[in-house]
Amino acid sequence: MATMVQAIRMALHYGEAHLGLKDVFGEDVGPPLGGVFTATQGLKTSWNSPLDERGIIGAAIGLGLAGSRCVAEIQFCDYIYNTIDLLKLAGMQSWSSLGDWNLPMTVMTPVGSGIRGSIYHSHSFDATMTHIPGWKIVMPSNALDAYGLMLACLKEPNPTMYLKPKALMRVRSQERIPGEPPLTPEGEKQLKEMIDAPLGNRTQWSPRWPEGLTDYTVEIGVAQTVRQGEHVTVVSYGRTLPLCAQAADLLKGEGISVEVIDLRTLWPYDWNHVSESIRKTKRVIYVNEDTEVTNFGEHLIRRTVEDEELFYSLEARPRLLAGEFIPGIGLADPLEMASVPQLPRIVEIIRQVVQERA
Repeated sequence: MATMVQAIRMALHYGEAHLGLKDVFGEDVGPPLGGVFTATQGLKTSWNSPLDERGIIGAAIGLGLAGSRCVAEIQFCDYIYNTIDLLKLAGMQSWSSLGDWNLPMTVMTPVGSGIRGSIYHSHSFDATMTHIPGWKIVMPSNALDAYGLMLACLKEPNPTMYLKPKALMRVRSQERIPGEPPLTPEGEKQLKEMIDAPLGNRTQWSPRWPEGLTDYTVEIGVAQTVRQGEHVTVVSYGRTLPLCAQAADLLKGEGISVEVIDLRTLWPYDWNHVSESIRKTKRVIYVNEDTEVTNFGEHLIRRTVEDEELFYSLEARPRLLAGEFIPGIGLADPLEMASVPQLPRIVEIIRQVVQERA
């Protein structure tokens, strides 16, 4: 019932209360806004940083090296690129010290299209982030996983990157987060009144957190099958995952059985889960919205064809459906829709792969 942004907020509160989370900070992260998407609203440990992405990541590294667990937010991933060298530095701490130096920091940032954010608020960051060793990287596609993956990040002794799909922030879960009010319209209203700050003056407002929130953790590195199928495997994550599930539901009427896997974790990723499905269906499509050149899905295709058992069992070419290789995404709705995978294109490529014979 909770939206993804409410789930993240509740997970961070749980982290404050039970997992030693001491600082949540970034641009507009503290009062009164509580984050541009309100993911940090009402948290005791949240504070506003200067408008300085390098300063935010540098502060997180310093806190982590001092043994203080923190969550640092980059307001939009479009502005994280000038911190790449610092992300690289954070990722090498444990490795370069033979495990003597841990760095318990989490960076979270909104990614992808879906809010008509044009060239400065629509980029993806998943492929770039997977090029930086030493980090564990997660991207939820629903509110329940958003809660569980955040708790997993807050338990890690070394850096984690939490990528939040912008388009899914206000999407409500069909599953109940343990401890939240019942999955009813009344429960939805109750949760909103408890943890969503009112409009206007918020100086006297404080949240009433659900008392029954529990340690529901989604293990990093474990994928999930969200649709069972026999004819083709579709592997996705983030914004495009629900679209792939919709495509699978639509194609049932045509007699096409689609297995949909939510990767959930980009590193380490659950190759055993993916490869087992490919062995069953003998076809695979990788779907995400990052630009298609040097896309993370290209790495997964390479691994697919280099696996001797998988390669010789394939009955169609592995395919990648990703964002167009363009500098940015246009503001106009038709331009954004044409720039990244949408439901009709996912349905079309599934039909093509199922009809193909190697």
